[in-house]
Formats: sequence, C-alpha cells, structure tokens
Amino acid sequence: MFGRRLAAKVEDYVALRRSLGYVFNVQAATLRSFVAYVRKRREVGSLTTAVAVSFVMSNDVTPAVRARRYAVLVRFAEYLALFDARTPTLDPKALPSSRSTPPARILDDAELARLLAAARSLYSRDVLRAETLFTMLGLLASTGLRSGEARRLDRSDVDLATGLLQIRRTKFRKDRLVPVHPTTRDRLRAYALMRDRALPRAPSAAFFVTARGQRLSWSTFGRAFRQARSDAGLLDAQPRMLRPHDLRHRFATKRIAQWHRANVDVQARLPVLAAYLGHVRYSDTAYYITGTAELLGIAAARVFGDRDAAP
Repeated sequence: MFGRRLAAKVEDYVALRRSLGYVFNVQAATLRSFVAYVRKRREVGSLTTAVAVSFVMSNDVTPAVRARRYAVLVRFAEYLALFDARTPTLDPKALPSSRSTPPARILDDAELARLLAAARSLYSRDVLRAETLFTMLGLLASTGLRSGEARRLDRSDVDLATGLLQIRRTKFRKDRLVPVHPTTRDRLRAYALMRDRALPRAPSAAFFVTARGQRLSWSTFGRAFRQARSDAGLLDAQPRMLRPHDLRHRFATKRIAQWHRANVDVQARLPVLAAYLGHVRYSDTAYYITGTAELLGIAAARVFGDRDAAP
C-alpha cells in the first residue's frame, strides 16, 4: 500500500519540479529507483532516515553519488511533509560529508531585513561606507545581480532616469540591460546623491565606492558582508553559511513564487528570467531556483489544486 502511494507522490513531485523549470531527469531516476527498492521491502511503512540510508548504501557508487541521492530523498521528504505532517524529517547528516554542493541559504523577508539593517549600521562613523554596503546588498536582493557585476558598475552604467543598468563583462562575456523596480531606482538615486556630496571629486568612475572614492574591491566587500552577516545573527550554517551569491538564488526563487501566485505560465516566463539573470542556458537558471517549502507549497496548490494528496 505504501509503495503505491509513494509511487504516485514521486510522479507528482517530478511533475512539480519540472513545472518549476528543472530538467530533473537524474533526480527522477533516483526517486523511481527508491520506489522499486521500497516495494521489495514489504515491511516498510514510511520514508525514514534508516530506509533512505539503506537505499543509497545498497548501490555500488561513489560516496559523492550516494550523498547526492540521499539529498534528493531529503528534499522529497520535505515535500511529503507538506501533505502529511507525520512524515519524519530525514537527518541531513546521516551520511558522511562529500564534495557535493549544498543548497543555497535562502533568507526569508525578516532575515533579509535584519541583514540590510546590520549593513546600514555597520560603520557608525562613516555613513558613506554604510550606505554603500546597504545599497549594494539591496540591489543584489532586488535584481539577482552577481556581486561582481554590481561592484563593476560605473556611473555611466546606471541610468537613474529610466532605472536601467548596463551590465558589462558578465560571467559569459555577454552584456545585458537590467531594468530595476522604481523603489530600487529611487534608492540608487539617493545613494548617488549622498555619494556625490561626500566625494564631489571622486577619482574613480565606479558607482559603488569606498570612503576614498575608489571602486569597492572583492576583499573589502567580503569583509563587510561577513561582519553584517554576523551582526544580523545569520551565522547558522544550515544548509551552509550565507554567501552574497545566495541573494541571487533568493531573487530567482521569489520571482518563480510570485509568478505561481499570479497564476502565470512559469514555463513561458523562464526565458525572461534567464535573460534577466544573464544566463545562456535554461539549466543555469534552474540551478538558482531553490525548492523551498514555500515555493513547493505554492506550486503544489496550483498544479494539484485541492486534491487530497496525502502519501
């Protein structure tokens, strides 16, 4: 009985993840193999850590592959829990650590607000430095820019009238235009005005500058980000320590969630999101769409409606 319910939920989950833009072929194969494994164990009644570990250890593969397969089951268990609160949480540390990349740390709105507040109050005696970090982090969160793209912005790349950013020298050596929300444009205007008042003869053409008017370096930005992260109380390492790049993951995930709430055809909009983020392939964009419980819940409600899908 459990095996039949599990097989149905696996197919629902595969369809759901693909609706979010994932290719999901390897993961689907892992989940279907798990269903076949469960069906051979008639005594199994639920997805537990012991069963999941037993399954991944039953295959003659490398530790890294085992860790990836187990991670697929961990996320699938989180999905099952959306429908049945009795579903146990799989222990994420049940297998030895591997070189596989852990998922991004997606901040909720309250955590992001704490990070921005910490950034703004980081340098009590240097308002320009604090406003530079605050504005830059806000830009990363609201546009999904890479931190290097934001640091490389020149004043001539930021059109404060139209709210268009000219992104040059991207990861894929392809320039692009990025429109920003009016509130983001207003924040950039306020920063530029304050910067120009503080440094009327700045020696650099950079948009984001240090207290001496130079372009913000990676090391300087990295130190400031780590301090703001600490001050905001975001030092937990689950699933890993927060990085600036996680704000890019957050942007993509939030955008997909908003489209689902608006009942938009997500598949049709993925090319738009890929172009906005500066990706060459859709698979690159899918990497940034983290399957948070919030996103999976929204998508499941849309895909499956009010159907009783208890496993």
